[in-house]
Amino acid sequence: MLPYLAEFLGTALLILLGDGNVANMKLRKSGMAGGGALMITIAWGLAVLVPAFIFGNASGAHFNPALTIALAVQGSFDWAMVPGYIAAQIAGGIVGGILVFITFKDHFNDHDNPADKLGCFCTAPSIRHYSQNLISEGVGTFVLVFAILGIANVPGLATGVDKLFVFGIIASIGMSLGGLTGYAINPARDLGPRIAHALMPIKNKRDSDWGYAFVPIVGPVIGGIVAALLYNAIPWNN
Repeated sequence: MLPYLAEFLGTALLILLGDGNVANMKLRKSGMAGGGALMITIAWGLAVLVPAFIFGNASGAHFNPALTIALAVQGSFDWAMVPGYIAAQIAGGIVGGILVFITFKDHFNDHDNPADKLGCFCTAPSIRHYSQNLISEGVGTFVLVFAILGIANVPGLATGVDKLFVFGIIASIGMSLGGLTGYAINPARDLGPRIAHALMPIKNKRDSDWGYAFVPIVGPVIGGIVAALLYNAIPWNN
């Protein structure tokens, strides 16, 4: 039970901090409005780092269905635990999105732009071209998963330092690829808050853009699987 609870709570905290950062930057009366891309990329890395330190020993700190599936494909995670992990991650994403709405409720109600409000919960492409958007999400997640697996090749790595490496990986992906699709690179990070957006009584909100929602689910899963297969194909110990 503890690993599933840790994945639920960790993903909820990830979304609260990550989407909270976006709301901090986008909602016009926030004291940090207009913080910019650097604020987003650093804050999303930290949003993963904080729950990873708290829950890493309990669950492995996946917080990401694409990573969970990739680790199962790679052989380092039990397939029997995959459905429970994914359910916990998506549920955590929904709760995290609800907490963002509750925390910023007055600011959501004051803000005029429905697209900005949606952007505080889930991702959207800068150019809507589904095949290219899938490639972007797939490539970003490939880098994430391949780099996380590659941490095992760092000699003498102290316990906990690997979490700092993951922060660097996420910040790097965001700074290099994030402008294309908002680099969900995590189905739970996008789907959970998107569901929260659909459920919450947000004043003058737009639709939740379900036509795009498959991209940050399918792209990351494919990218993660490819990363796991390639990692396994490399003769690291020869």
